[in-house]
Amino acid sequence: MARKTTSKKTKQPVKKKEDTSFTSKISRFLFKALLWFFGISLFFVVLYKFVPVPFTPLMVIRAIENKTAGNEVYFSHDWEPLKNISDNLQKAVIASEDGTFLKHNGFDFGAMHKAYKSNERGRRIKGGSTISQQTAKNVFLWQGRSYLRKGLEAYFTVLIEIIWGKERIMEVYLNSIEMGDGVYGAQAAAEHWYRKDAANLTPIQAAGIAAILPNPRKFKATSSSSYINNRKTKIVRIMRQVGTVKY
Repeated sequence: MARKTTSKKTKQPVKKKEDTSFTSKISRFLFKALLWFFGISLFFVVLYKFVPVPFTPLMVIRAIENKTAGNEVYFSHDWEPLKNISDNLQKAVIASEDGTFLKHNGFDFGAMHKAYKSNERGRRIKGGSTISQQTAKNVFLWQGRSYLRKGLEAYFTVLIEIIWGKERIMEVYLNSIEMGDGVYGAQAAAEHWYRKDAANLTPIQAAGIAAILPNPRKFKATSSSSYINNRKTKIVRIMRQVGTVKY
């Protein structure tokens, strides 16, 4: 009797599922990038707690702008310890830029709310950024109004408040901000505007520098407009209320 033979079907090997999908690869890449960003940013924040900030992104941007426009690239930046910067200038920037600097934890939500409400009405007033926020922006970031930049500003503000403390924030702020066209920091500003050291600024001279900070390339601390002179007077009056600066 003939035996019926049946051909066995060869079992196809099951394809192994790919280890990671495209989405998971992207997620892993972003996670690693975030870790690198956190590590590098933390490194520089800790470094600048002890080491003078050599330059800021704004200094580089201004130099490129002047070079592109065919103008002379003028750059003056002399780092001085806070003890060599007049108490008058420290009080002046608190009076002008951030009245609650010694009390807040990096953010003045009351000032931010006022600025927001005023902007809604189309009025232009002093922004709600604190000295801590301005320092974070000047040292680590670029100029701009994007949500990304503001988010990073908040991140660096928290870091410097925790790691640096108020005294170091003030020291970095006064050594890094733009105080004239191509003039950065208190010592360079004192020499540029008054031909003296930052340690010897009088209250009215300190108020003159603080008064131009909203737009230091447009306004002048000496031979000032009536608008700046009025700001000087107001700042000197508020400086008396600030009293002794205790960090």
